[in-house]
Amino acid sequence: MLYGVGLGPGDPNLMTLRAVQVIGEADVIAYHSARHGRSIARSIAAAHLRPDHIEEPLVYPVTTETTDHPGGYRGALEEFYEKAAARLAEHLDAGRTVAVLAEGDPMFYGSYMHMHKRLADRYATEVVPGVTSVSAAAARLGTPLVEGEEILTILPGTLPEEELTARLAATDTAVVMKLGRTFPAVRGAFEASGRLAEARYVERATMAGERTGDLADIDPASVPYFSVAVLPSRVDAVRPSGRAGSGEVVVVGTGPAGPLWLTPETRGALAAADALVGYTTYLDRVPVRPGQARHGSDNKVESERAEFALDLARRGHRVAVVSGGDPGVFAMATAVLEVAAQEEYADISVRVLPGVTAANAAAARAGAPLGHDYATISLSDRLKPWGVIAERLTAAASADLVLALYNPGSKSRTWQVAKARDLLLEHRSPDTPVVLARDVGGPTESVRTVRLADVDPAEVDMRTLLIVGSSQTRWVRRSGSGADRSIVWTPRRYPEA
Repeated sequence: MLYGVGLGPGDPNLMTLRAVQVIGEADVIAYHSARHGRSIARSIAAAHLRPDHIEEPLVYPVTTETTDHPGGYRGALEEFYEKAAARLAEHLDAGRTVAVLAEGDPMFYGSYMHMHKRLADRYATEVVPGVTSVSAAAARLGTPLVEGEEILTILPGTLPEEELTARLAATDTAVVMKLGRTFPAVRGAFEASGRLAEARYVERATMAGERTGDLADIDPASVPYFSVAVLPSRVDAVRPSGRAGSGEVVVVGTGPAGPLWLTPETRGALAAADALVGYTTYLDRVPVRPGQARHGSDNKVESERAEFALDLARRGHRVAVVSGGDPGVFAMATAVLEVAAQEEYADISVRVLPGVTAANAAAARAGAPLGHDYATISLSDRLKPWGVIAERLTAAASADLVLALYNPGSKSRTWQVAKARDLLLEHRSPDTPVVLARDVGGPTESVRTVRLADVDPAEVDMRTLLIVGSSQTRWVRRSGSGADRSIVWTPRRYPEA
């Protein structure tokens, strides 16, 4: 019988009863160690080892140093795992029960898993779970790790700093493992993601020499491998107290639909805000978080909404103004910046975070119709006269640009699509492909391609975006997955005049 035995984070008193039982019944005790021969796993279980136990130290040929192995570092480790598994297989073939000791939990960043993958399909196997260092760190900090519907992300500190930054910005709570020499980059990622002030540090949880503190205060030279960085729960965390001048406004876009379209930076800004302001439809896309105020309003009060957000920030709040798509494309960023330009808001920080705009989402669904030069035009004449729209349509069509047409129609605007179609037909072939993309990313998504001459205004509403091809745009039907599908693209190369 092969056992992978989790020993917990370091304190022998945190071993499970099952772990003690398995060790006591095993014939062979195996454990990993570096070349110095000292094994933390063995030291945790030492009180339960018998003189007649057969001990199998599995000594790594390398840990963090370089190697001259022909397969490099990875090759050296793979060869080691194969040889270690072969040694354990000899005991198993001889009828001996083997217990492989593992700090924490055997299947959580544990060395045991490399033995398991090589042996479990050949021998009867049981994995004994153990208390992880994540649980131990949260217990030692005395702070909830996750609560309610919060999301916990566990990250290795060996990730590139930029990747760590993105993931820390996007999550509710996090634990970063494997610090040591990675600590400077990990600290940089916390700082770049705006999470450093929240971050805690735990070293050797439950072991001798345990240390906890604020991550920002830790000397990088003092950090060992057995340490973790923790972003604890934000539920009931202290949010801005409303000191005048200490707030900010971040304008974010939720993309064209749900959570799949959010960037990590936007997720982080939404989670960090203590107040959300926006059109109610877009606010409904953002998860409810305890302690976070939500101020919804109608779609036609952009300036009032912007002023309200800036007033909240002036009172010390961190405000996220929620927009659809990209906030800078026919959305809330301009409205906020227009109000922020007034003298009374001069000291309020305003940031705009990019989002996936509807044109890009629709183009991706259709293929690549925006693969060459294109123009983006709103057909709404609520904020500009139709004459201006007509002039711009004519100019863009004359220049043979692909067109992405936003806000084509609504209950109160029913004639603009037909007018735009007829105007474009003066410059484009009736066979020009037009993508009609409705509710992209949503539950009623519909994306189809028609001829320009066949565009039916009755099929177009406020949730529809139109992409009108140029003279070079191609439209073909491809079969795949049991159904035909239209593919539209505009070549990157434009023909010589």
